[in-house]
Amino acid sequence: MGKGGKAIIVTNHILITNDDGAAASGLGTLARALQAVGQVTVIAPERNWSASGHSKTMRNPLRADPGELPDGIPALITNGSPTDAIALGLMGLAEQPVHLVVTGINIGANLGNDVTYSGTVTAAIEATIAGVPAIAISLDSRDKHADTRVAASFAAQLARIVLARGLPPKTLLNVNVPLAPLASLRGVRITRMGTRIYHDELIRQLDPYGTPFFWIGGHPPDGLQEFGTDIWALSEGYISVTPIQLDFTAYKAIEQLRNWGIEGGFSNDSQGMLSLNAVEGILS
Repeated sequence: MGKGGKAIIVTNHILITNDDGAAASGLGTLARALQAVGQVTVIAPERNWSASGHSKTMRNPLRADPGELPDGIPALITNGSPTDAIALGLMGLAEQPVHLVVTGINIGANLGNDVTYSGTVTAAIEATIAGVPAIAISLDSRDKHADTRVAASFAAQLARIVLARGLPPKTLLNVNVPLAPLASLRGVRITRMGTRIYHDELIRQLDPYGTPFFWIGGHPPDGLQEFGTDIWALSEGYISVTPIQLDFTAYKAIEQLRNWGIEGGFSNDSQGMLSLNAVEGILS
C-alpha cells in the first residue's frame, strides 16, 4: 500500500532490442505490441548485427543516445551490439527494474545451431545470464519489409504468460514464426532444436590493388525434417517455441571421458607427459 492507504500498481517493465538495427520495422512492431503488456524500454543497435553471436564490448567505449524508431517510439540508440544493449539496460540504463527481456523481431528464422550465431538469441542469453526471463522471436522471412504483426501479437501473448508464470532458471525461449496470415497458422508447438545444414562457400576476390579479400557466401541453410524439432514445426506451419538452457554440459559424455583415465593428474609416459609431482615441482 502507498501513502494514504492507496494501492501501488506495479507495471511490468519489458526491455527490448534486436540485431537488425534500430531502423528495422520489426522492432517498432514488437514495441507497440508489448506496450499493451507493460512499460517498454527500447535500447537498439545503430546498425545491423546479424550473425554477430554473443559479442560483448569490453575494451571500447559504448554510447547510448536518445533517439526514435522509424514509427516515433522513443529509444536509446547504441553503437554496441545487441548483447551490449541488454547489458547496458540491465546495468542501469533502463531506469526501472526489468521483469522481462524480449529480442526481435528478427528477419530470418533462428533454428538449430543458428542460435549460436544469432545476435537476437544471444541478446536473450545475456538477459538469462543476468537472471531475467527472456524471449527471442524471429520471423521466417528474408524480406526486410515482411509483415511482422502476427509475430508481434504472439510475442505479446507469450510475454504475458512468462511474466505470470516465470521460466526455469538459466532457460530462455526461442520462438520462430512462419510467414503466414494468422488464419493460416496451424498452431503452436513446443519443440527441441533441430539439425541445421549449412552451405557456406568461400568466395575469393581481389581489390583494386590486387590484394585478395574474402566473402563467406553460399546458399541459405536448410535442415533435417525431424518430427518435434523447430525446423519441422516451422515447415509444417506451426509457431515453434523452443526452451534453451545455458548449461552446455554433455552429461552423457562425462562417464566416457572418465574411462579415459585422465583424472587424478598427469602420467609420465612415452609421450612426454609430466607427473603431477613434477608439475607441482615446476610451479613451486
